[in-house]
Amino acid sequence: MEQGRVPRKGLTTALLSGGLPEGQCPWISTLGLGLRQELLNLHFLNLGFLPGLECDLAMNLVGQPLVKQQVMKGVREFLENQNPMKPLVMSFHGWTGTGKTYVSSMLIRHLFRDGLWSPYVHQFSPIAHFPHHEQIEQYKENLKHWIQGNLTKCGRSAFLFDEMDKMHPGLIDVIMPFLGPSWVVYGTNYRKAIFIFISNAGGEQIKEMTLDLWHAHKDREEISLQDMESAISKAIFENPQSGFWKSGIINEHLIDFVVPFLPLKHHHVKQCVINELIQQGLEVRQDVVEEVADSIPYFPEEEKIFSSTGCKTVASRISFFL
Repeated sequence: MEQGRVPRKGLTTALLSGGLPEGQCPWISTLGLGLRQELLNLHFLNLGFLPGLECDLAMNLVGQPLVKQQVMKGVREFLENQNPMKPLVMSFHGWTGTGKTYVSSMLIRHLFRDGLWSPYVHQFSPIAHFPHHEQIEQYKENLKHWIQGNLTKCGRSAFLFDEMDKMHPGLIDVIMPFLGPSWVVYGTNYRKAIFIFISNAGGEQIKEMTLDLWHAHKDREEISLQDMESAISKAIFENPQSGFWKSGIINEHLIDFVVPFLPLKHHHVKQCVINELIQQGLEVRQDVVEEVADSIPYFPEEEKIFSSTGCKTVASRISFFL
């Protein structure tokens, strides 16, 4: 894949987080440029950033306890193992505005000093990088060589695949050899890499299961993670519009964590409004919080329990109510 047509790359190396000051999330400290890969990998294994990630998730991610649980479990177990048998592979699923991109960015920000701009973080968008179906075979070859080349440079690389529901079916399976339990593929040791898939696919199944709980007078957090993982995997595997349609990645169970992002309720949206007001340095006025939250569409149509757009439009709505 040519440099001008690949995911953007940053300027510096991966970093550690520093200590945890009392009452604060930890800061990310700096490593010098030009470190050898062995030193980079050694420092990456330090778990000092985990309290910062956990703190960030607790303070800023609204209404997603299952996500906090799964992401922390996956990252902690993966990094505690100095010789993992396979890369960490996570797949984020849910409706728009529920926090999928937000969490992936947060995770990368705590792992790498320059976050998404780090030279060891690689983002892929179907629309930007794989737009033409007739070129799918060339895309497969490009993608395989891009991942192989970057893992050769740094085994601690991260690869993010956004909008998997828009990916050409069959394309993503070219990376299967990099996701499994083998030690070396194409001459590259890839077991310390992280792969994250982000998709709206499976959102309908998550919505239906959440509504079923509500009709049964149960809280949304009581949902069975095991049942939801099974429903999501089945839905994306059988959907011909999904990038995972009939995918060997699903069939071979190469995804370690299928992470469901639940629909958000009215009080969750209000918390998003409060967070956004604070982020913008604005006064937190209760009338503004209520008006912004009330302006967002909810479903089901009569009961209006869950936000149709999550918190996605909160930031753009605030100015109308000030």
